[in-house]
Amino acid sequence: MLYFSVPLGKFVRRVSRLRGGGSALPGLVVEKIDPGFMQRTLATLPLGVAVVSGTNGKTTTTKMVVELLESQGLKVFTNRTGSNFTRGVAAALLGEVDWRGRLDADIAVLELDEAHAVHFVNKVPPRYCLLLNVLRDQLDRFGEIDKTADLLQHIASKTTGTVVLNREDPRVARIAATLATPAVGGPEVRYFGLDDSLLSTFPNDDDMRSAPGSPVPDAPAKPNADVVLRRVGPADADFDYDGATVSTPMKLRGVYNIFNAAAALTLARAIAAVRGTATDHAGLLTALGNVAPAFGRGESLVVDGLPLDLVLVKNPSGFRLGLKSFPAAGYATMIAINDNYADGRDMSWLWDVEFDTLREGGVDQLTGSRAYDMALRLQYDDVAIGAVDTEIAPALAAFIRGAKDRPKRIFCTYTAMLAIRRELSKITTVEVVS
Repeated sequence: MLYFSVPLGKFVRRVSRLRGGGSALPGLVVEKIDPGFMQRTLATLPLGVAVVSGTNGKTTTTKMVVELLESQGLKVFTNRTGSNFTRGVAAALLGEVDWRGRLDADIAVLELDEAHAVHFVNKVPPRYCLLLNVLRDQLDRFGEIDKTADLLQHIASKTTGTVVLNREDPRVARIAATLATPAVGGPEVRYFGLDDSLLSTFPNDDDMRSAPGSPVPDAPAKPNADVVLRRVGPADADFDYDGATVSTPMKLRGVYNIFNAAAALTLARAIAAVRGTATDHAGLLTALGNVAPAFGRGESLVVDGLPLDLVLVKNPSGFRLGLKSFPAAGYATMIAINDNYADGRDMSWLWDVEFDTLREGGVDQLTGSRAYDMALRLQYDDVAIGAVDTEIAPALAAFIRGAKDRPKRIFCTYTAMLAIRRELSKITTVEVVS
């Protein structure tokens, strides 16, 4: 079956790309004709598989981990297409293996959707996992927030080497208590965390729903973190690890991306430590400072000689941090809200975001299938609206024409972001993600 399934999968992949089809289709085909393809291929990797999951930040964090490990001389396979379902991983493998199904890599670092990660780890137990956060996101798909936490706990339970947890998210941090200790065959647990001065910047889901001035319940003592984010500057950041504070410039923008940099650094340090060769710590910091935003996640394009930023928003925390990270002053603003399956159909979370920072300059353009829902929400925060058009292509064109002499920023849900990037690719240079 091996010699038949790989060539067929590669053929489907090529035809799919020529016809503009979805990146996961070849993976679906190879899963049907050769169910063991993914497990068999990934089992050959000397350092195994690392899974990155959680509600927010998977794509950029995975990109960071990959580039950090490459700075240490490792060959890394990743699901670069951004398809974070199991069939997306299989499709990405088809693009990297040779015609005999051999993969030239030391380790796989895979971004996986919370629910699909459960199916993946049942087939391929990871050696490492990084669990970022649990936030109220797409409740129509995953149910209550504790259900999402259960999905992440299952990933951790299948991990054989090292589990990296967010110390500041209580639903993630307490996963450690459910795991066997290393002495009886359980995984090592490491944490990434925040300096106390930054805790209010990164509220967890419970914090966002607490009434101002409400009593704070007693919390258990925090475990020590392998990497702590101490300070976030306009273009740099400080991290604490190994008993010292280190500073590095950062190309990434957005405070949420910088916290995820601490997560990526923690996982990369854990993987580098088991290679049998010395870790190049200076190389890790240099690589971290050079990571550019993943597509649509604070990505900055150039239109009419001025920047146009794309900021992905998918839940209250992400939108709040996006507004905080990218101040509106001096920028023309557009918001694009879709409610397709990949976005989540329930957009009631928009009412959990405060938009007062947009009040001074207003919002030039609203678009997407839920543009009028967004318009109603902005009216309640007294934010002026320039125009509303549910069709993304004409709305984007009008936005660019109307703000020709100003830098621009678009806050957008996932499928809206993909549509906007397709339109922008017709007028400017946009990174192609195959």
